[in-house]
Amino acid sequence: MIKSLLGPLVQPIAEAAVAAGISGRWVGYRSVQQESLKEYAGRAGDRVKLEVVHTAEPATNPLPKNVENLRTLPADPGWWGYSFRDVPSRQSGETLRATMPNCLISFYRDPARSNDFVPCIINEDSKALITREIRYRFWHGEFIRRAGPPRRIEKATWFAERVYHNYSHWLTAHLPKLILMQELGLTNDLLMPADLPKTMRDSLDIIGIDFDSLPKFDMNSPLLVGELTLLETDRFRPDLLRKVPVAFGVPSRPATGRRIFISRERAERRRLLNEDELWKLLEPAGFEKVFMEELDFRQQLALMKDASVICAPHGAGMTNMLFCPPGAVIIEMADPGFPNPNFYALAAALGHDYYIVESTSVGSGHPLEKDMSVDPARLEDVLSRLP
Repeated sequence: MIKSLLGPLVQPIAEAAVAAGISGRWVGYRSVQQESLKEYAGRAGDRVKLEVVHTAEPATNPLPKNVENLRTLPADPGWWGYSFRDVPSRQSGETLRATMPNCLISFYRDPARSNDFVPCIINEDSKALITREIRYRFWHGEFIRRAGPPRRIEKATWFAERVYHNYSHWLTAHLPKLILMQELGLTNDLLMPADLPKTMRDSLDIIGIDFDSLPKFDMNSPLLVGELTLLETDRFRPDLLRKVPVAFGVPSRPATGRRIFISRERAERRRLLNEDELWKLLEPAGFEKVFMEELDFRQQLALMKDASVICAPHGAGMTNMLFCPPGAVIIEMADPGFPNPNFYALAAALGHDYYIVESTSVGSGHPLEKDMSVDPARLEDVLSRLP
């Protein structure tokens, strides 16, 4: 009871102390200062080795095939940090490789967000590193205090970002980075989650990474790594994403084959409420209806390698466009009021033709949870444009 009463009082004191320059370890990591890899390397001197693997590069991406004016695209960046309107000129961020001494790695699963995995890395000077999907949160300090002494590892490479267990994040954020790590010779000391889902293990097997032979981390104790190597990458950098189809043996010639409709009829959220009505347009246009949850990873891969057109409501299944031959057609049904530009950015990076079909969210609650409906005339217009 006393601890629960003191918690709200201790937190602001800890934050004030850290802001004044006190090390986070002296206040039990209730608060820490944060810095980027470049900031850390800039002040740490020879202690940190930092290499720029890829420099930042501007993009020149086409508009969606059924959009004529950039200003008609949503300008709201939401929580992604960029909007639909930004995709045509979105800059690809740098790829950085850092090797650092004595790093403390903490993590937890967030019960408020579907048990999402959330990692952080605290450097030798008790400052938390900020990368695209790795940063400090209060619960990391709680985990460090409650878990006891960290497990010591002399040397390791870290790759797991926030929500690595999410299928879409795995394909677009983790697989490109793992393939680059292979090229750089960094996979021998690669730390893997002990509970990696079978889908992810199958993908590793295909690209020649032996999951069983690699060291594992579990969720029971923090890690103290004597020499840690870390790659920071841009999730939608074209030259990284395009390594994936090559590594998975996707044909380099344009597909002339199957038209696939990815149904969310059996999903728990973001279902297409008038799917039966839309299917009356899709089936005569030569589409096959598939349920990705019925297919294992290798079956999904084989299906996509033979696909020339993918049509789907917004959802993780669309990420499989990574395994389509170049120049595939991607048709996304999405609500502009929930402006997630990731699949547009992914299609552009891969060189696919992208169409957006405006949908309407139905019901209340979080945008990620809402079902949707689509005016059949909007879909019919896009179908009429297909070769």
